[in-house]
Amino acid sequence: MSQDGSAQDAEQSHFQYIAATPRIGIGMDASVTPLRHGGLSLVQTTDFFYPLVDDPYMMGKIACANVLSDLYAMGVMDCDNMLMLLGVSNKMSDKERDTVIPMIMRGFKDLAEEAGSQVTGGQTVINPWLTIGGVATTVCQPNEFIMPDNAVVGDVLVLTKPLGTQVAVNAYQWLDQPERWNRVKLVVTEDDVRKAYQRAMFSMARLNRTASRLMHKYNAHGATDVTGFGLLGHAKNLAKIQKNEVSFVIHNLPIIAKMASISKACGNMFGLLQGTSAETSGGLLMALPREQAAAFCKDIEKQEGYQSWIIGIVEKGNRTARIIDKPRVIEVPAKDRDGELW
Repeated sequence: MSQDGSAQDAEQSHFQYIAATPRIGIGMDASVTPLRHGGLSLVQTTDFFYPLVDDPYMMGKIACANVLSDLYAMGVMDCDNMLMLLGVSNKMSDKERDTVIPMIMRGFKDLAEEAGSQVTGGQTVINPWLTIGGVATTVCQPNEFIMPDNAVVGDVLVLTKPLGTQVAVNAYQWLDQPERWNRVKLVVTEDDVRKAYQRAMFSMARLNRTASRLMHKYNAHGATDVTGFGLLGHAKNLAKIQKNEVSFVIHNLPIIAKMASISKACGNMFGLLQGTSAETSGGLLMALPREQAAAFCKDIEKQEGYQSWIIGIVEKGNRTARIIDKPRVIEVPAKDRDGELW
């Protein structure tokens, strides 16, 4: 009887622990699952997509950065393990496959190691499309992740990478398509487009790890990474799950230089100024206490050499997000220097 009782007690305390521990699943950047082993949670995420740059090595790095961003958005700085998911196109010749695939794999592996992680396995399939992605897994104590739902009225919104990656990649492809290029050549030069493409590529391949670490230092109240739904889509997703009755209002749009002009020249087919243009491996969008935000931006620029921006505010509301009618476009970089990207 006493044995049964103690087993019951143990089981009950375990379930009390699980009930008290946040369990986040579908709808947020990473799933957080309390483990059977007291006090620890499993944090996991997965992502994959099709190539969008023409350098296979950089493509591998971008895919890896994109997977890890979901952990970083939750303030998780260390990833214990990564798996690689690779789809090899059956339309590739043997020579193409044997040249391109090892470069993609090396890019993915190199960035995983830069992030302090390792790739220990995965899955490769042959199918009509080339795809690259992976899985990131880590085991955390409760103080190692930051729940995304604690924004309060008076917080400000900070973004850690410029927008416009989709526009930059598309414009670069249009250099070989005269009918498309003719639509934008009045507002940008070929050199502008090549530089924007390089900026986008290196931005997408950059880890959000420093931003994640500084979320703890500056008491972030929640974050998400800006990817396929665009800035507004991800802002709405983040607003929707807030515990407090708040809404997000975005006033400033930091955009890779000249991409706003291209977007306008195309009749806003990308929705860049409306915040609906898809991004790949974008920055973290976070809610920070107003008095901490400027220090965060200064600190991250000092550590990384790249800017972050205060782009909006958290106000009382019904858990929605919007961009004001005429947002201020911040060209990134503000000045073009010969031989330098940023």
